[in-house]
Amino acid sequence: MDYGAVVQVSAAVAATPQRSAKIALLADLLRHVPPGEAPIVVGYLVGEPRQGRIGVGWATLRDARVEPAAASTVQVAEIDGVLDRLAVTTGSGSQRAKEELLVALMERLTADEQVHLVRTMTGEMRQGANDGVVAEAVAKAAGVPSAALRRAAMLLGDLGAAAARALAGDDLDIGLTPLVAVQPMLATTSVSASDALVATGPASVEWKLDGMRVQAHKAGDRVRLFSRGLNDVTAALPNVVAVVAALPAASVVLDGESLGLDEDGRPRRFQDTMSGLDTTGAFFFDVLHVDGASLIDEPLSARSSVLRTLVPPSLVLPSIQTDDGVVADAFAEEAVRAGHEGVVVKALDSPYQAGRRGATWRKVKPVHTLDLVVLAAEWGHGRRTGWLSNLHLGARGADGSFVMVGKTFKGLTDQLLQWQTVELQALAIATEGITVHVRPEMVVEIALDGVQVSRRYPGGVALRFARVRRYRPDKAAGEADTIERVQGLL
Repeated sequence: MDYGAVVQVSAAVAATPQRSAKIALLADLLRHVPPGEAPIVVGYLVGEPRQGRIGVGWATLRDARVEPAAASTVQVAEIDGVLDRLAVTTGSGSQRAKEELLVALMERLTADEQVHLVRTMTGEMRQGANDGVVAEAVAKAAGVPSAALRRAAMLLGDLGAAAARALAGDDLDIGLTPLVAVQPMLATTSVSASDALVATGPASVEWKLDGMRVQAHKAGDRVRLFSRGLNDVTAALPNVVAVVAALPAASVVLDGESLGLDEDGRPRRFQDTMSGLDTTGAFFFDVLHVDGASLIDEPLSARSSVLRTLVPPSLVLPSIQTDDGVVADAFAEEAVRAGHEGVVVKALDSPYQAGRRGATWRKVKPVHTLDLVVLAAEWGHGRRTGWLSNLHLGARGADGSFVMVGKTFKGLTDQLLQWQTVELQALAIATEGITVHVRPEMVVEIALDGVQVSRRYPGGVALRFARVRRYRPDKAAGEADTIERVQGLL
């Protein structure tokens, strides 16, 4: 298939506000896609190449921009081949080699195709066609029920693979297969455990660990472990492999969390867990398959019973079953006191909705906020070109100076980006590349999940999952939070 056809439809979809019209445009394109190329095209339509991250940064893409071709001549399979080569180009001289590969490709692309490819590779695709819209379009193009298509995508762990089957006319009635990763079920957010119970009804309230999500598969003497992003992490978790291999089942699929504990049984910090995965263990909270039987459509209450007969009690995530808000809140407080993130409240009658952020699972964890001072900002790229975006954040030091503790570009609306670009330029004192240094006067409220030890910043800590909540014009820089308070969140 011509890449130009994909780019043309992508532009039309971006210009179309109606969901139904977007689906119709995409379906018309997908009817002409050879099934073997469906995973490639679907990846370009959702803005996620089949290869995932391939180690090509914005600077390399910028340096590879050349005079565009006059006409569209490149096939999607050719671009896929270049991305394959980019993904395996590593080691000494790799950046130069990647740039040469990109330049050779870019010279053959039109201006619109160059822009589309850059946005796809940088995750900056903004066309209003997420996985759900594209899945509906695949179903429409293949003439299959959308629910069947979505379920196949979840159980295959890959919308592109499901699209290939659907467009080829293959059977979509597939089951969960051990050793094949499936998309994990996710949770929405509630402000408290008792609030979550209002939505779920009788529920299992489980500790929420600050570790790494692990999906564990066993088939005979083979064990495979997958991360939340469906990356194979088997080799990194030998302790977990040993536990799963020893389970009394010929085949099994479990959902859980890998976590490191200190000598007192308290959880190690997330970064310590991630840097020492070979020493971590696992706690399991769900079972999706046992000895040839898929359990994902069974209620959580039934799956929990099976889990407890299969996995040693010490490896099952602590939980209670209740419909009492007071009891649930007390259990959540106990989880936090034990050093964990909070709890997840799960309806007892909920099936395992692979790949869905369902309302029947609700996570509850404390959100920290800090008032920090903007020290600098970086000019954005992609759709944020022309705006000051990535903020450099500082906490107040003992001597009245400001100590940098992190950066963030998250939580910024277009309106806020426009406003801060004007305001920060008025405070500018120096420019260094794409970074504009400013007088430390503007206070911004930052939400974060916590902090971690860092050698990158002089305060010895870095913010985790920081995002902008609002600017605080009512506060002077001298009222910002101190570096001691930030360090106290460790």
